[in-house]
Amino acid sequence: MFSIKARAFPARQNFCPSGKDAVVSAAARGRRASGPLSVGPAIVPCMAQLEIVRGDATSPQGKGVKIIAHVCNDLGGWGKGFVSALSRRWAEPEAAYRRWHRERAHNDFGLGAVQFVQVDRYVWVANMIGQRGMRRGSKGVPVRYEAIATALGTVAGRAEELGASVHMPKIGCGLAQGRWERVRPLIEERVVRRGVAVTVYERDG
Repeated sequence: MFSIKARAFPARQNFCPSGKDAVVSAAARGRRASGPLSVGPAIVPCMAQLEIVRGDATSPQGKGVKIIAHVCNDLGGWGKGFVSALSRRWAEPEAAYRRWHRERAHNDFGLGAVQFVQVDRYVWVANMIGQRGMRRGSKGVPVRYEAIATALGTVAGRAEELGASVHMPKIGCGLAQGRWERVRPLIEERVVRRGVAVTVYERDG
């Protein structure tokens, strides 16, 4: 198990030979979009794919290195929602998160931070702090969109470094009570537009 503190990574722009943002084919799922390509005088930005599928985000599809990203609260609570599925599969993400919170006076634990935990040779879990508390309060629902956006940027940087694809449930839309129509654009802007393929998993029922 490895735990790495969140840090900023420089953005990397990919390109494609189309007048529109390109979409990575199904065969290319699990890896980043290709590097710079030029056809004729025009060089335009290339967008990787955001795909929504039926399935379990703890069993990510595709080949290559994968990062499973999910949202955690800032109170050290772990036990309901998607984290339960994670803990049934691997013990390391929960243990690392609880230690991260317990030692928060001496680390970067807080809204917008990310903790990366390696659970398999090709699989990492990204514990993203994007939820204030666990209940609706005077400031509304627990989700914090700005924190999720910041965390997603860090995840994208790590994915670029590892050559990984990113996999997740509909983050921020469960116990955090966020709205998918606000979360999806954050994923597209902070991750997909950097050329990192994203798969979002919906469970049946």
